[in-house]
Amino acid sequence: MKIIDLRCRPAFLHPFFGGVPGSPEHATTRWLNRRVGTRGADNHFERSLTQEGFLGEVREAGLYKAVVVGRHTPAQHLPNDLIHSVVNGHAELVGVGAVEPVMQGVEGALAEIDRAIDVLGLAAIDLEPGFAEPARHADDPLYWPIYAHLQARGVALFVMSGPTTPDPAYNDPGRLAAVARAFPELKIVVSHGYWPNVQQAIGVAFRYENIHLLPDMYLFQAGSEAYVQAANGFLADQLLFGSSYTFRPIRQSIEDAQRLGLRDEVLEKFFYGNAARILNIE
Repeated sequence: MKIIDLRCRPAFLHPFFGGVPGSPEHATTRWLNRRVGTRGADNHFERSLTQEGFLGEVREAGLYKAVVVGRHTPAQHLPNDLIHSVVNGHAELVGVGAVEPVMQGVEGALAEIDRAIDVLGLAAIDLEPGFAEPARHADDPLYWPIYAHLQARGVALFVMSGPTTPDPAYNDPGRLAAVARAFPELKIVVSHGYWPNVQQAIGVAFRYENIHLLPDMYLFQAGSEAYVQAANGFLADQLLFGSSYTFRPIRQSIEDAQRLGLRDEVLEKFFYGNAARILNIE
């Protein structure tokens, strides 16, 4: 079975991913690995301190594609050129760029989308409203030109969510409904799947088929059974796999996901088919 890991980033990309041994960020990465159920050494990710080590990790895990997601927030910027430099020339790697219209301005963000897709060859765009300053919800009017542009271009949108949102009030699945309704052809991927607000996220995805949930490392936490139950029914085409490496081992995440109880025909969609469709792979 082909597997696409939709959230997979090497340690060397940024200190946030454990890229500086001995640093507070490295300690936090080890802590988070323990927190989300890593078996074995909690510093396994140090293999990806080099590009060669990361590629070895991806290949040995059996991934068909590993998606390296960029980020642009006031607190952390993974430039699109950096993402391009990591994935360029490696068939196993796919890059997702990022924009921040609060900081770049709307016109600047739109121009950067075109550059990321047309010049750098990145496959989608990440946006993080809850991490902006000030924090915003996904349905804030500021982002509507971004959504319209992505829909017109057929480019998928990755939206950050989850419990690391600085103010939990902005981890609100309901605010994405207006976006999905206004832009029905926009393919929306929700990183972290709005966990722990699982039932609300599933409810919004039930109503809007262009919303896709990517719980990644939170798929193995309390409450994840609801994602699985929904995927064995109406959510089969809307649930996605991601290891959230470096915060969880790739191979272990694959094996753990295989034991969650997803039906065989759903597993193929979960591991490969849904992501391939969203990212226009093959």
